Amino acid sequence: MRHCISLFLLLAIGTATAFSQNTVKMSAVKANDFGVAYSLPKTSIVITINYTKKIRKTGEFFQYAERYLNISNPITEDATIYTLNSIESRTRGLVDKDKSYLVEFRSNTTAPFVTLTKDGVICAINSDYTFEDDGLPMKTQQELQQSLNPKSFLSEEILRAGSTAKQAELIAKQIYRLRESRTNILTGEADNMPPDGNAYQLVMRQLDEQEKALTSMFAGTETEVPATKELVITPDEKNIDNRIICRFSSKLGIVDANDLSGAPVYLTLKNKEPKPEQFLTPKEEKELEKKFSSGIIYNIPAKASLQVTYNGRNYVQKECDIVQYGVQDVLVKQMFDNAKQPIKVIFYPDMGAIKQIIQ
Repeated sequence: MRHCISLFLLLAIGTATAFSQNTVKMSAVKANDFGVAYSLPKTSIVITINYTKKIRKTGEFFQYAERYLNISNPITEDATIYTLNSIESRTRGLVDKDKSYLVEFRSNTTAPFVTLTKDGVICAINSDYTFEDDGLPMKTQQELQQSLNPKSFLSEEILRAGSTAKQAELIAKQIYRLRESRTNILTGEADNMPPDGNAYQLVMRQLDEQEKALTSMFAGTETEVPATKELVITPDEKNIDNRIICRFSSKLGIVDANDLSGAPVYLTLKNKEPKPEQFLTPKEEKELEKKFSSGIIYNIPAKASLQVTYNGRNYVQKECDIVQYGVQDVLVKQMFDNAKQPIKVIFYPDMGAIKQIIQ
């Protein structure tokens, strides 16, 4: 194989991130000796863990909740509880820094060009390439909603009360007055009814907010925040058998694989099309080397079974294409010698495999 050692190697940057979905065209012209450098990708597995962070906070007067408001189960202890909701997976192509090549076209070929990603991964030959939207929404951790400060609704009498018990009693009375006001408006018996529908909705919303804020001083508050964590695993040519990719704790959420405070999340990846062991004669090795010394090298991925488990449950059980488990082959340069009707080749950029050949 002839590895790229020219200026065009700059287009084949081997990074550990997914390649950009913007493309560039590289023409095979005399100035670059009719050669274009390109790279092939390898497969990474993106594991997305969706979980919920529940934050429980005690109210200042929780010990009086049942006495004054008949709340029998107030929150009595601050706590943060994490719950795992789902685990999803998808594959993603990464530039393989060890798979950079130079394809040389013949000088009599009519203006051949190669479409590459900005990271140098091959997309097409003699054709443009447009990436399809993968339809995956961006998931970000939601911010905690700012709740109203209940102390902003307390009267001077409450604030100046001499004891905690007296404050709790006065706040409870204020809650009952709010409920009575809401009932009077609902039944049309209030002395000052809202003049129109908008005013009615505003008043009712404010009454609800004040009651909820003051009641939280007895019952406590519970806030749920959905969150997402992505883990990227890049396999080699070997199977993966029950690898611990992280751990999940109800008290800490997602923790490192070596943190024993959480229960393990296991990943298993098995090649369903293992390559048979080959024994080549010196002549066959020479012929194979000659075959790969020119032309366009491409990937033929293999099928693999992917499984992700947590607490004995299979959250992911699917089949996927893995480049590292597959083989490579070559499109000979002679395919592109027809100046009147140049052949077009479309690739899967995330796998480096051929999608379509158009003549």
